[in-house]
Amino acid sequence: MLIDSHCHLDRIDLKPYQNDFSCFMQQVQNSNIEHLLCIAIDLEAYPAMLAMVADYPQISVSVGVHPNEHEGRDPSADELIALGQNEKVIAIGETGLDYFRSDGDLTWQHNRFRNHIAAAKTLKKPLIIHTREAGQDTLKILAEEGADEVGGIIHCFTENWGFAQKAMDLNFYISFSGIVTFNNATEIKEVAKKVPADRFLIETDSPYLAPVPFRGKTNYPLYVRHVAEHIAQLRGATFEEIAGLSTRNFYTLFNFV
Repeated sequence: MLIDSHCHLDRIDLKPYQNDFSCFMQQVQNSNIEHLLCIAIDLEAYPAMLAMVADYPQISVSVGVHPNEHEGRDPSADELIALGQNEKVIAIGETGLDYFRSDGDLTWQHNRFRNHIAAAKTLKKPLIIHTREAGQDTLKILAEEGADEVGGIIHCFTENWGFAQKAMDLNFYISFSGIVTFNNATEIKEVAKKVPADRFLIETDSPYLAPVPFRGKTNYPLYVRHVAEHIAQLRGATFEEIAGLSTRNFYTLFNFV
């Protein structure tokens, strides 16, 4: 069985499934995908996202505002805490820092990140971390705010081994997306080989970043298998071993019983 630890189900193209979410979920079940974590990126679309997945016990959600979101409202820690008390919510985020798409004075982004960490600590729920071209500051704020109390996931990992070690020291898991299957992802592949067996997860980040052989096309949670197969190849393991380890790691992080 597989788990997609990071997907955006409210943004996927349902046309191949007759625009029917239940039809899509039947295909997910048929593909031996046991659980999905549907990630929030803003508060405006959040109620509709929550309503869409409400009847599916195999789907959990996060609540948070992506570091690049500019259009919607910026939540206080108290607002995140209130929303995060919903039983479907198992994580806070995605949050973090992104210096690739944002520039200038980024104090607002740092403050948003710190509010998410504060909320996660109050709720005792793990964080979903997005970081792009901001590795040093991401680690610095995680350490300053005591994020190791709750830990979480460095999602869609694109950093180096040194970053991975520091993140794991802060109680974070390393999650690999379809990027690890790209031919030019040499450094990420090396991390995938080295990361301890009890500290990695797999994800799709669908509908973005489809793995080989679907690179450049719309991504779906069904393709998480390709991520697992590639990591198995890199580590000299079987697909079943990687699927089992990543599933167990997910349930350990989120205290599933």
